[in-house]
Amino acid sequence: MQAMTPAGTAGNGARFRVVLADSLSASGLMPLAEDGRFEIVTRTGLEGDALAEALADADAVIVRSATRITRDSLRLAKRLRVIGRAGVGVDNIDVEAATERGIAVLNAPAGNTISAAELTMALLLALVRRIPAADRSMKAGAWDRKSFAGIELHGKTLGLVGAGRIGTAVADRARGFGMRVVAFDPYLDRVRAAAHEIELCPLDDVIAQADVVSVHVPLTDATYGIIGEDQFRRMKPGVFVLNAARGGVIDEAALARALVEGRVAGVGLDVFETEPLPADHPLRGAPNTVLTPHVGASTAEAQENVALEIAGAVRAALLESDYSRAVNAPAIGGEAMRRLRPLLDLAERLGRLSGALADGPLQRVEVRYAGAGDGALSPLVSTALCGMLRDVVGHSGVNFVNALHIAQVRGVAVTATRLEEAGDYAEYVEIEAAVDGRTVRVAGALLEGAHPRVVRIGSFHVDIRPRGTLVVVQNRDVPGVIGQVGSLLGAATVNIAEYHQSRLQAGGIALGVISVDGVVSEATLARLRAVPEIESVRQVQLG
Repeated sequence: MQAMTPAGTAGNGARFRVVLADSLSASGLMPLAEDGRFEIVTRTGLEGDALAEALADADAVIVRSATRITRDSLRLAKRLRVIGRAGVGVDNIDVEAATERGIAVLNAPAGNTISAAELTMALLLALVRRIPAADRSMKAGAWDRKSFAGIELHGKTLGLVGAGRIGTAVADRARGFGMRVVAFDPYLDRVRAAAHEIELCPLDDVIAQADVVSVHVPLTDATYGIIGEDQFRRMKPGVFVLNAARGGVIDEAALARALVEGRVAGVGLDVFETEPLPADHPLRGAPNTVLTPHVGASTAEAQENVALEIAGAVRAALLESDYSRAVNAPAIGGEAMRRLRPLLDLAERLGRLSGALADGPLQRVEVRYAGAGDGALSPLVSTALCGMLRDVVGHSGVNFVNALHIAQVRGVAVTATRLEEAGDYAEYVEIEAAVDGRTVRVAGALLEGAHPRVVRIGSFHVDIRPRGTLVVVQNRDVPGVIGQVGSLLGAATVNIAEYHQSRLQAGGIALGVISVDGVVSEATLARLRAVPEIESVRQVQLG
């Protein structure tokens, strides 16, 4: 067992023992190695019983991607408080098992930003100048200049699908080549977009305008297959397509067809839905492709950066209980968590509902609470934000602990208010969100301490269980609307579990909240929106 401790510091005197289970940059570990309160023990290449024994007396463990932290790995871990992943994804860590044991799982999402952005540009340049094909031709003994004519990036339009941390870095670099940048990102506000000289557009407009489409979104239910057959048919002939974000956000079968048919001029991919990429995958034999084996973070600088980031995060977690980098750990636990669980679950679902109804970049969020739960307001804020942000950064990217941090990074002003009372409700949660000059308000209550209900949407009083799929319909209060909605859903074999209709006055605007079994198709939603008396339709999946 090799211990890394500062010069003159005895390993036995260290307060916290950190197991380094995979090789990391030595300079990146300096936040821990230079602090005498930490002992770094290097135990690489372990699995099974050997790994479990190595973690038995550890306070923290740091891994990259080689070591898998399983439920079995944690069975002897009596002191383990932190698992640090030097990278973004935590697929090699059993997060559920760690959470059950009260172990925070931390990651390092920012360290690979530059490397991923530069790889995106490298893939693009290789495609537009046909560098791999020209290289193969030269090495085969040819001198064939006429076959490798390319195009310039100057004056072309880059279309970003997602403009977060890496997407905006790509935009900055593309503008250096003289490119115009348009982007689809419903959660990017116009001030930040303007700072990066990005024009915000709907997805269809981005797809139609772009000479190059580059994807930079997390893989979520909302983004899975976001670039599919319909999108490829809307693209300009001769478009180039890039993905160095996550496999699964592009329909690979549709992409391969578009390449073979010549609708797409070239493709640069670093990520795939199945990794390693199967040997018989159609993209391996498709024309005009540059494929790399998920090497977006494989630079010396990125590896040092993620090591620095995770070492700092582990240090802060152990010394200061700062879990802003955590992907799982709640700020409260034990009996307090058990008491608050129904209330927190309600707040998360209200957050999902308000996020779906807001449908745009959040500018301000206020969470209000009336009830007897001491210390409940702060965790309620975090939980509500989890629901609101999960489709922005991905389900695995936002959690009870880091939701407030993510909101602040995105410029969302968050406030919390403790109410003295809320009418007849003993436990009441209200969320108000400001989006593009308008306000969305939802509220819920726990009846008899355990039965959650949505009790308000906007100015309308409602009464419906926050579960499964809700369809929220705003319509003119005239006869026949409820019947038309029921008929259209019935024709689509959608079963209605609850239907609550509310109005402020006869003949004005009414709100219908419909709980249905399953998910309503986009085609059926479009038919609902086509009803003349209906002004808006939103579908929300609350789980």
